[in-house]
Amino acid sequence: MSARRGSGPTMHDVGRLAEVSAMTVSRVLKNDPGVSESTRERVFAAVDRLGYRRNQTARSLRLGGSGMIGLVVTNLANPFYSRLALGVQEVATEYGFRMLLSNSAEQADREPALIDGLVDHQVEGLIVVPAGSRQQHLAGAMRHVPVVLAARPPAGLDTDCVLVEDFHGAREATACLLADGHTRIAFLGNPPALYTGAERLRGFWAAHEEVGVEPDHDLIRQGLVDAAAAERATLDLLARADRPAALFCTNNRISQGAIRALYKAGTTLPLAGFDDFDLADVLGLPLTVVSYDADEIGRQAARLLIDRLAHHDGAPPASRRVTVPTRVVRHGVPDGADGPDGATPEA
Repeated sequence: MSARRGSGPTMHDVGRLAEVSAMTVSRVLKNDPGVSESTRERVFAAVDRLGYRRNQTARSLRLGGSGMIGLVVTNLANPFYSRLALGVQEVATEYGFRMLLSNSAEQADREPALIDGLVDHQVEGLIVVPAGSRQQHLAGAMRHVPVVLAARPPAGLDTDCVLVEDFHGAREATACLLADGHTRIAFLGNPPALYTGAERLRGFWAAHEEVGVEPDHDLIRQGLVDAAAAERATLDLLARADRPAALFCTNNRISQGAIRALYKAGTTLPLAGFDDFDLADVLGLPLTVVSYDADEIGRQAARLLIDRLAHHDGAPPASRRVTVPTRVVRHGVPDGADGPDGATPEA
């Protein structure tokens, strides 16, 4: 057996020759005590035969590891995840680690292969924003490296996570709209299967219950995956004879799609949305924004991961949950000049 022409042998090549998985090869090269001696001998024999970066691997082991941590996000084009990645990188660099970044593009079926690829690259730990609610593949990875979740909690896993005050932020922003006199508030949300979508709907609903108002089910739109979908949903709501008096959006992309729809319709409605975004303060719209430090989510996740790495040879700490606080920022003058749920003036 030979490596592919034009490139060095890979961990998969070693695994095929040794008749084990690439993850098992990684475990052997990292001195995992759970690997049998016979398997260890087969893997090192394959490493020697193929000339698989043996010297580099030995050097990494002498230094105590590869010096790399992996980060998997769901949408790098979203500024939230870019800021989160910068926060991870800041702390990783402080502690002498490099960061390998992967993007699942919000496709849950892609995530297991990305996780396996990072383990193949001998990362010492992983920070993951799960793309879906099924996390069995993360349980498999946790047998070899510590895993910390960001923005979404573990489902059936015993591990650390860093979350945002999703429920509290949504409740507070919705309460602002209700306090301005708007009781017909449309809800524009991401998929309800996502933790953030469910928690932000729960906060929206709680704010209504606190003032004795029941949300109109006909004004709730969920499963919006991007700005284009949010724009279409908003235009549909605006076309109703009983259109909403205000809008609540569960993330920055949905807010941007809704704002685009308002401009296309030539109208203005008060809008509250999770996630701050550039130019929100100069759009000339009455905006209520749930703001928080996305960099801090990354920093906290990296600190939790590095702390687990520091306990590699001893008893690991109990799983921890860190919550990053939110605050409401209001741009423009809240619209209410026409009275509660009055007709909104055309722009």
